[in-house]
Amino acid sequence: MSVPLVLAAIVASMFRGGPAHLGIYDGSAPSLNAVIWRFHAAGAIFSSATVAGGTVYVGSNGGKLYAIRASDGSAIWTFSSKGAIRSSPAVANGAVFFSSLDGNVYAVDAVTGRERWHFTTEGERRFTAPGIHGIQPQTEEMPDPFDVYLSSPAVADGVVYVGSGDHNVYAIDASRGTLLWKFATGNVVHASPAVANGTIYIGSWDRYFYALDAKAGTLKWKYATGDDRKIYNQVGIAGSAAVGNGKVYFGCRDSHLYALDARTGALAWSHDEHGSWVIASPAVSGNSVYYTTSDERTFFALDAVTGAQRFSVRYGAYAFSSPAIAGSVAYFGTFDGRLYGVDVSTGKVVARFSTDASRENLASHLLPDGSLNLNPYYADPTLDGIIVGLSRIYQLGSIAASPVIANGVLYVGSTEGTLYAID
Repeated sequence: MSVPLVLAAIVASMFRGGPAHLGIYDGSAPSLNAVIWRFHAAGAIFSSATVAGGTVYVGSNGGKLYAIRASDGSAIWTFSSKGAIRSSPAVANGAVFFSSLDGNVYAVDAVTGRERWHFTTEGERRFTAPGIHGIQPQTEEMPDPFDVYLSSPAVADGVVYVGSGDHNVYAIDASRGTLLWKFATGNVVHASPAVANGTIYIGSWDRYFYALDAKAGTLKWKYATGDDRKIYNQVGIAGSAAVGNGKVYFGCRDSHLYALDARTGALAWSHDEHGSWVIASPAVSGNSVYYTTSDERTFFALDAVTGAQRFSVRYGAYAFSSPAIAGSVAYFGTFDGRLYGVDVSTGKVVARFSTDASRENLASHLLPDGSLNLNPYYADPTLDGIIVGLSRIYQLGSIAASPVIANGVLYVGSTEGTLYAID
């Protein structure tokens, strides 16, 4: 039985709202007019927050997972791992599940923050390739500085599903932390698994998108995306999929958004972004699919069945942030520290917000057309230069995390280390 096209709003206790990753949330659409509270974390926030039982959970680059009161932004507890937490936590059956750069998947008690178990993978790592993006020297194997996320766990039927930099997709017993099965792909898996109709849907940096049997971990089908192994710029699936209307939708660094038949893996349609990565996970609502792009700097709304374009909205900087929909508004962030709200019925920007760092520093970094001037950040064409350039961009309070909405409040973290609660 396929997931219907018109879908009910879902809860906020898992990445993209639930196992199917539709990106739809209950409640009214926030106006983004006022900050209710700010929570300052140790380190930048790439983790997308989740909300359950009046508590907001989010990870940080400082290796901390925070439990924060949704009412006033005060800390309830903090759990420390030994690596950056760039995954989004999932809350189920009184536990919080998340991945850390230390190579462990953790389950901690949602009320006390005490560890219930941890599962040790074969080790985390970023996607690596020789001379990636044309960076000098082109014969050196180097990590991709734009591989910024870890796989966020999805929990369904008592099982935790998660990808890893060790190339595997894991199924872990949610109550005991024991391995049920693992499936090896050809490269790093930092996409987050979507779960629907007994199937795990997930992409890998090996450029293949996989459908796996949720119980056995066996391959149902796989789909090959684009191949560019000269400079490794247009290859790999970093984003996560959404499942609805009998289709699975996902973006790829080969500059396409794909819609595949969820049962067979046959291509239904694809949308060409002309060299621009699609890192964000799409949102599926009504008869449309919504997503952001990087270099193209455009938010798209496409017909979910045919792939025909409904509308597009331009913005000023890269966007890896996945759109979150509440009411009739889709929200997403960009690398210049701006947050946008787009009315999905009209394609008009109806709400805007800037992080504190963006509001203070962005004006001097803009081109006359209002877009972010990237030239100073990438003047040094070495790996070290790119990393330094990105760190300077992050000082603008970039929003790489995806927003989450609960009870009319939007929660989103930034690279300045602040989690915002905005109404």
